[in-house]
Amino acid sequence: MENRAIQDQWPEMGTYCWGCGRNNEHGLQIKSYWEGDECVCTWKPKKYHCAFSGRGCGGIIATILDCHCLNTAISAAYRAEGREFGTDPPMLYLTGSLSVKYLNPAPLNKQWVFRARIKDMQERKINISCSMFVRDKECATGEIIAVKMKM
Repeated sequence: MENRAIQDQWPEMGTYCWGCGRNNEHGLQIKSYWEGDECVCTWKPKKYHCAFSGRGCGGIIATILDCHCLNTAISAAYRAEGREFGTDPPMLYLTGSLSVKYLNPAPLNKQWVFRARIKDMQERKINISCSMFVRDKECATGEIIAVKMKM
């Protein structure tokens, strides 16, 4: 696993996102790391992330999945060009589509683990799939299409 989170490599322009921005004190501040060909994010919800009855909010799950997959896509695009993350010219991808399937309730008192993989990479589009686990139980799956923004 690489030592430095993808989110900690962003230049200042990308650091205030509610899901992954390191400078948003009210945000989730997720961190994503490469483990081989998979990008992993581990996050522990707090009691105020509750939807009902001690279960996690689906909107927060979707936000984490989206931010984690976008960071995975952008990092993979830099890697594919043999460049360090954040070097010029900058590369930025936005969510073109997001789909999430909720399989099981996600308890609040446990670590949530998101595992993302690149499914397909084209010049301007990257398709990423992700599964969310609590312990070894799959609670959600999702997929995004990240679209390269013209700079």
